[in-house]
Amino acid sequence: MELATDIWVWVAAILTLFVYSFLIKDNPLYKFAEHAMGGLGVGYWTAVLFYNVIIPDFWEPLTIAIRKLSMTPQNFDAFMAREGFSQMPQIMQDFSPGVSILLLLLPAIIGLLLFTRYIPKIAWISRFSLAFYLGAASGIAIPNTFQTRILEQLRGTIVQDAPDGSVVPLFSFDAWRDFFAAPGIETFFDAISGPLLILGVVCTLSYFFFSKEHKGILGGMARIGIWFLMIGFGASFGYTVMGRVSLLIGRVQFLLTDWLGVAG
Repeated sequence: MELATDIWVWVAAILTLFVYSFLIKDNPLYKFAEHAMGGLGVGYWTAVLFYNVIIPDFWEPLTIAIRKLSMTPQNFDAFMAREGFSQMPQIMQDFSPGVSILLLLLPAIIGLLLFTRYIPKIAWISRFSLAFYLGAASGIAIPNTFQTRILEQLRGTIVQDAPDGSVVPLFSFDAWRDFFAAPGIETFFDAISGPLLILGVVCTLSYFFFSKEHKGILGGMARIGIWFLMIGFGASFGYTVMGRVSLLIGRVQFLLTDWLGVAG
């Protein structure tokens, strides 16, 4: 047994034990670790966004655009070389310096107006920024969601990608021919996976068809759909549990090896 000498390993180990103290009951040690995690996360992502978004996507293009308007071409080239800018920002490749400045300042002003919520008399101004943000985010998210959640799901129910990169129908007689030519577990699942997936999709959708009472064929398909739903929920829950167990195993290994040094 050889205890770690790195102070940060001790900090991580102590905070880990603070978090697991919640298994006994809610206590101040757990609350301290919880708040520390939240504060560190906010600080980390603030720094990441500042240096990876605000500086390269706002401040540097704005500085270059202002300098280009106020300098002669020779002085501007010297400025670019002195500051280490190898190429013009993309926004200035598409627009003139004046338009670039306007396009950079407009979203910055909209973002700053969000902070008017902290001034009661003009807090209503922040609603305009919030409405613009929600509208823009919805306009970006809705087509992406439609593409990934609907169109790709429909595609996955009709065709599948073959190992050679080609696209083949999900229900393929070639798979059944291969199974009968060489019976085995692998060829059997290759043959049955397509029809089983199609059956699961149709029966699951039948369960959510409420315009007609679930009797007869529709009722039978709906009951089969329930089974597919339960299997899907069970697999999702099992995947989540295994993910949490993996995190627990990782933490225990850290405590035993990196901190206490009792396991190799």
